[in-house]
Amino acid sequence: MSNNQERLQKVIAQSGLTSRRKAEQLILDGRVKVNQKIVTTLGTKVSPNDEVAVDEIPIDKEQNVYYVLYKPREFISSVSDDKGRETVIDLMSEVQERIFPIGRLDYHTSGILLLTNDGEFAHVLMHPKYEMDKVYIVKIKGTPRKEKLQQLQKGVTDEGELLKAVDIKLKSVDRKAETTIVEVTLHEGKNRHIRRMMEKIGHPVLKIKREKYGPITLQGLRPGQFRSLNRQELHHLKSLSNKNVKQ
Repeated sequence: MSNNQERLQKVIAQSGLTSRRKAEQLILDGRVKVNQKIVTTLGTKVSPNDEVAVDEIPIDKEQNVYYVLYKPREFISSVSDDKGRETVIDLMSEVQERIFPIGRLDYHTSGILLLTNDGEFAHVLMHPKYEMDKVYIVKIKGTPRKEKLQQLQKGVTDEGELLKAVDIKLKSVDRKAETTIVEVTLHEGKNRHIRRMMEKIGHPVLKIKREKYGPITLQGLRPGQFRSLNRQELHHLKSLSNKNVKQ
């Protein structure tokens, strides 16, 4: 048996097609072939020389890549957009691998966005139990009272969802413009999470920028620029994700 063999679901996930969990379901559903034969047994191992196909389409065995992008405002955090708007992938057209965003930043939000072709890695980072600090600088209308900010740490309910901040700090107040800058830390980012929270306490958001994602910062990047994660950053993220998988 070759030492280079990997579990079939891991190979599918590493191709960027889907997460390992969803790859397992594809196998159980009989949608995966190895060397032209349907395989439905989880734990089946394959070598680099084996041909793996999902729904009759061979998967490409790409080297895993990991990037951080300084997403500008008014770009879609997606591989494509049915309305024809520009996506973050358009900013990274020189990348040869089939990358996709890990999570998303909404259309009007700027800042750190991670992209990869490693489906398993992305799935773990987006898991609700994965408590990675994501730090945002937020400009809002008005000046909230201390108790209102504390309310956000306890959580507010909007459309049946509990929205809360892990931490929130008042950074500065512009009395003349009647605006305030706050720093918000989240673990789980739901759709329009910060905007909805702030609207619930009566202080609509004017601008949001994500400045930190765990150990990753925007240092050295301008809007629209990207770089590969360095070895230390990637090791830190993977060590935490491995810890999460074992729990």
